[in-house]
Amino acid sequence: MAYTPDSIWRNRSTFLNGHAAIIAFLTQKWQHELDYRLRKELFAWQENRIAVQFWYEYRDAEEAKEGNEVWKRCYGIEHWTFEENGQMRKRMMSGNDITLSKGERWFTHGVDVNETNIGEEHW
Repeated sequence: MAYTPDSIWRNRSTFLNGHAAIIAFLTQKWQHELDYRLRKELFAWQENRIAVQFWYEYRDAEEAKEGNEVWKRCYGIEHWTFEENGQMRKRMMSGNDITLSKGERWFTHGVDVNETNIGEEHW
């Protein structure tokens, strides 16, 4: 397991503690966020802490049920704290979603997310 048994997470306004809560949260999240494409970049590190900036795009499952093809992008920062054994002890995520218009997607099918040029205005 990548996380300590008592791992603490904050994802936006959701606060979680422990494996069972994290697994339930991720299961629900990935049922809502379809065709998830993610890019993360190291932002900073010190001792046992890492910060990454990220961007991900997904199709909104609720909109898909209605027959709509609505894509969203989340911009954010994550802070991770690790135990000496390498397991994550704490994860704090702050992110903001935007709805994308046609032609605004970066991470389309077949595109290498790490090769996509993301300008400074999106940091």
